[in-house]
Amino acid sequence: MKYWDTYDNFEAAEQCWDTAAKEAESSHPLKILRHLPTMPGITADTARNLKWKSLKYLIKHDEKRILPRHFFKHPIQYTRAFIKSLLKNKPFTRDGDFFYYGIQNENAFKEKIKSSKALLVVGFSYCHKPFECPSGRFTDACIHAVENPVCKQCFIGKAVHALPSHATILYIPTIHYIGEKIFELTHKHPDKEIFFLITACEMTLQMFGDWGNMVGAKGIGVRLDGRICNTMQAFELSEKGIKPGLTVVHTDTQRRMLELIKHIRNQRAPF
Repeated sequence: MKYWDTYDNFEAAEQCWDTAAKEAESSHPLKILRHLPTMPGITADTARNLKWKSLKYLIKHDEKRILPRHFFKHPIQYTRAFIKSLLKNKPFTRDGDFFYYGIQNENAFKEKIKSSKALLVVGFSYCHKPFECPSGRFTDACIHAVENPVCKQCFIGKAVHALPSHATILYIPTIHYIGEKIFELTHKHPDKEIFFLITACEMTLQMFGDWGNMVGAKGIGVRLDGRICNTMQAFELSEKGIKPGLTVVHTDTQRRMLELIKHIRNQRAPF
């Protein structure tokens, strides 16, 4: 049972979680970013021809042949959607740290997610797991154990326990991993419409938005800050698990995500 399910309301659960997090911080302090670095989301050199770079990267590093295996199940549909997205200046619209794909704004997401046809996918990039994560950082695992002092302080753990049981939750080590999962869910549930809430650095949100649009997934990308990847070299190293820095979700953005999760819990019964 998730932590939030043991309380009568969202606010009581969150208050108790935050109190426990403060206690864990006193006894088991984590390594954190004391100061956020000032750096662009994408360097000017990396931003040039970024769409081409993303295509080249996906094909070159697709060791499991994820793209051809899934693309050719619906080649005409996917080609049309991909070209339509490519022709746009950007594959998203943006409001602060929220990047919208296939929807206009946060209210549209809230309205769409009510439907019994909606399949909610929530993903967390591995790079904002704590250094002390008991499951390891470069992995698709997460124990989010309420008794673990690291998990108690982790925003990912908090969000997972606040999410309703019908959400599909993913911990994302690589772009090919999340791509394969979205393809699989799309083909496994042809009668459903995928809506996602995924944390990622700004560069990743720009690079691979066209691919999400291609499969018809709609939703919100949440921008990470901190020691982000803003060059292709840093991105490629990160995709191999070489990520000595820590990324973070801003405090106000955490609040925004939790308010959205609260809305989802209140508006949609698990199925």
